[in-house]
Amino acid sequence: MIKQLGLILLLWIMVLALQGQQGINEKTTIEGSNKLPGTYFIRRGGLNNSLQIFGKNKQANVAFLGGSITYNPGWRQMVCNYLKDRFPTTRFHFIAAGIPSLGSLPHAFRLQRDVLDSGKIDLLFVETAVNDRANGTDSITQVRALEGIVRHARKSNSFMDIIVMSFADPGKINDYNHGIVPVEIANHELVSAHYNLPSLNLAKEVRDRITNGEFSWADDFKDLHPSPFGQQLYFDAIKKLLVACFDGVNKKTNVTARQLPLPLNKANFENGRYLDIMKAGIDSNWMLDEDWTPKDSLPTRQGFVHVPVLLTTTPGAALRLPFKGTAIGIAIVSGADAGMIEYSIDGAPYKTVDLYTEWSSMLHLPWYILLGSNLKSGSHSLHVRVSQEKNNASKGYACRLIYFLVND
Repeated sequence: MIKQLGLILLLWIMVLALQGQQGINEKTTIEGSNKLPGTYFIRRGGLNNSLQIFGKNKQANVAFLGGSITYNPGWRQMVCNYLKDRFPTTRFHFIAAGIPSLGSLPHAFRLQRDVLDSGKIDLLFVETAVNDRANGTDSITQVRALEGIVRHARKSNSFMDIIVMSFADPGKINDYNHGIVPVEIANHELVSAHYNLPSLNLAKEVRDRITNGEFSWADDFKDLHPSPFGQQLYFDAIKKLLVACFDGVNKKTNVTARQLPLPLNKANFENGRYLDIMKAGIDSNWMLDEDWTPKDSLPTRQGFVHVPVLLTTTPGAALRLPFKGTAIGIAIVSGADAGMIEYSIDGAPYKTVDLYTEWSSMLHLPWYILLGSNLKSGSHSLHVRVSQEKNNASKGYACRLIYFLVND
């Protein structure tokens, strides 16, 4: 298994090299040179800018981008309270941009609408490792998405500080128990090192402390969504990182613009955004529901109900979308009746995607699907049609589009 992982990582690095990307060098090692003994974070470039802004300005914006562990109450509120207590004269605006089930790919395309449009962000917390594993996001897409988030964020505000976090799940604990660094965490650290960002490996801390007999997953941490005990553990670790970055820094230092290095992967999603569903040309089998709600009893996700949805339940329904950019995808709601689609980019042979997921029988799940990436920059055409086939577990042929995803 270890040899196999090593071969995969070697091939991955070769792919990046063949694409002409800047690779890892001695200044961008995963461990870095400023990892404190007994900690699970790496300070790298630190948080000097946010320290100066929090200490001198009367207001500041802090955003939290992640999945359900970020969305749920717990560590996030504790971090907010810590910052307010430490900087009592600063009026903070906290942006809670956690959405359950979403990982790096969705975050790269929703960053502008859900975070950056809220104002000039001074400090951004990012976590994608848990849902990237759950959603089966491939390694190259993880790098392109996470790097895209960092570059997009820094282009919006070159003074922004960013903290990259890797939360715990049973799969990552199992990897560490077998001597394997989880791919998602390796990618988090790869991007963090390249952009000199502080990073925090909570998955490794949870695993090591369980191994040391300090607590158990079943009785104390209890779940992927941590118990109050786990939420406190997460906050304590994040606070240690914040304190290490804030303490001992010369408070007279000015904020410094963060220069963007050459990208690790030139096909990253740094210009990712939503594209209006009504940009597509549709046939008579589609309809626009301006305030979509499900007709069954399945639960929904906030932000993906009572919104405009372009929908069809008819096999053969077709649409065409002209777009410009290097990547294209769709954001859908996948319920118990989700069908399959066939799609073609620029006249290429059609490919099939099953819109039904392993969770579709339980809820109307927001689901992001990348249809094409690393495209030649310029104008393209996407053709989509609903397949005559469907998943055996599905109750129908539905396709419910909320957004197109484009990297332009």
